[in-house]
Amino acid sequence: MIRVARLTGAALGAALPDVAALRIAVFRDFPYLYDGDLAYEEHYLQTYRESDDAILVGAYDGARLVGASTGTPMEDHASDFAAAFEGRGIALNEIFYCAESVLLPEYRGQGIGHRFFDAREDHARALGRSHSAFCGVVRPADHPLRPEGYRPLDGFWRKRGYAPLAGTVATFRWKDIDRGEESEHALQFWMRAL
Repeated sequence: MIRVARLTGAALGAALPDVAALRIAVFRDFPYLYDGDLAYEEHYLQTYRESDDAILVGAYDGARLVGASTGTPMEDHASDFAAAFEGRGIALNEIFYCAESVLLPEYRGQGIGHRFFDAREDHARALGRSHSAFCGVVRPADHPLRPEGYRPLDGFWRKRGYAPLAGTVATFRWKDIDRGEESEHALQFWMRAL
């Protein structure tokens, strides 16, 4: 049985090295194709250490972290993300940002993804947030590294009440597994009212 736990504060901070390793492993797959490194991960995940209102939802098989999802108030996250919402009519202090959900492949299809979203949305409501948002990597349908039979998560997200926000895109740089250097990547925001 997989145990799902909500972590905040010191417990969240203690789990971040395992989250970094999971991000590197899971995000190598399409659509991220991320050739990650621990130095970048340590810098990126610092946001969760610094935010008093951050949450990490961990999925454990015994003592082993096999999946994780994170979230923070939008204004605590990357300025690139906040800039995407300028002129959208929703104040940043109303939005809770559901960041990554990473889960090792052998644990998928057991409802853990729903538990990740449930926990983060409950946390957002407890903070008085009116909206929840996340973003997904945009890749062309004919991308050469797209695996045969790949199914995007759009249907899962829509069933949870999320919809893409037209024109609300952020860009981030990372190194793809098939490239020698970093390049820009578009991230499409999805949102729902809580």
